[in-house]
Amino acid sequence: MKPGFVVRAAFCAVLLLFAAGCASLFGPSQPDVPAQMPALESRIYELIVAERRTLDAKAQFLSLDPELVEIARKRSSEMALRNSFANDDPHASATMLMAQDAKFQGLIGENVAAQHFTPAAGIDVDAVAKSFVDSWLASAPHKENLGFAEYNRTGVGASANGDTIYVTQLFATDLGLSPPGDSAPPSQVEKVASPKDGMDDKQKPPLRGDIAPGG
Repeated sequence: MKPGFVVRAAFCAVLLLFAAGCASLFGPSQPDVPAQMPALESRIYELIVAERRTLDAKAQFLSLDPELVEIARKRSSEMALRNSFANDDPHASATMLMAQDAKFQGLIGENVAAQHFTPAAGIDVDAVAKSFVDSWLASAPHKENLGFAEYNRTGVGASANGDTIYVTQLFATDLGLSPPGDSAPPSQVEKVASPKDGMDDKQKPPLRGDIAPGG
């Protein structure tokens, strides 16, 4: 064997040992699940749009509303911060959003859910999104919200904390009501049992930000 070859082989062996030592020292990097939340929100939105066409061919198309996206993200962030579905923070409540917005009158529905995952393994965005949507489809109140044909605006927000992902989806429609005009409507927010009940009550003034359950 040529001496030069022995030297080069030994040098390569040292490099390989050094690389192996670095890998064991620092270990594999943990997946950045919070960074995947926007992708999860987008995938949930896509799946819901597709499901609505299946549930009711006449359902209006759901457009993403920036205001609803913002409040949905805040709602999910609050749940993640508390690791619960606590709904006692008025600033994170969908009903309070409508109460604080004098321009709004119509109907709003809210679906929320939580799902555990293994932090070290990360998440498969498509699989997790499908799991959230399937859980809503398996619940009558949630399914009624996502399939209600008159809703035409939506917002999805997701947040992760520890081993749990929280998701909020809001649905809204003005029900064809006229804008409130110069005088602000009452700040009262009326709660209804279902989107259909809100639709049936729309001629009973004053109607503001009714919320269909789906927690």
